[in-house]
Amino acid sequence: MEDLTATLDKVLHLATLVGADLARFERESELTTARTHLLWVLGATGPSTQQSLASALGVSARNVTGLVDGLVSSGHVSRAAHPTDRRATLVTPTAKGEVVIHSLVEGHGQLARRLFERVPAERLAVFAATLDDTIATFTRLMEETQ
Repeated sequence: MEDLTATLDKVLHLATLVGADLARFERESELTTARTHLLWVLGATGPSTQQSLASALGVSARNVTGLVDGLVSSGHVSRAAHPTDRRATLVTPTAKGEVVIHSLVEGHGQLARRLFERVPAERLAVFAATLDDTIATFTRLMEETQ
């Protein structure tokens, strides 16, 4: 049992470190985690409707409206009428938003390299599989408590 709790303690420590890094990024970028996540999705998908962003983020359309409002105000995205669906609004990164998206992608890759480049491929594969199993188990446990 001690090995199990010691392992959980390490996972919790890692979560704390990740949280601290996210908090640092929020302070430096003046963007919330939710707004950053929306920009990340736009970087992966390109211009998107608010409905598709809500689906990708797993939040309500009303929530996305608030996030987009904030990003429009800060100059990171713009809204325009959808070219083929008059009921939809297309959200597009501005030049300022593109800079943030590029920084996110670059930072993500750099952190991955710094954390894992010295880990042998076979150990990294086992670690990734263990994380997949742990995430799936934790997700199931959370669903059972709802």
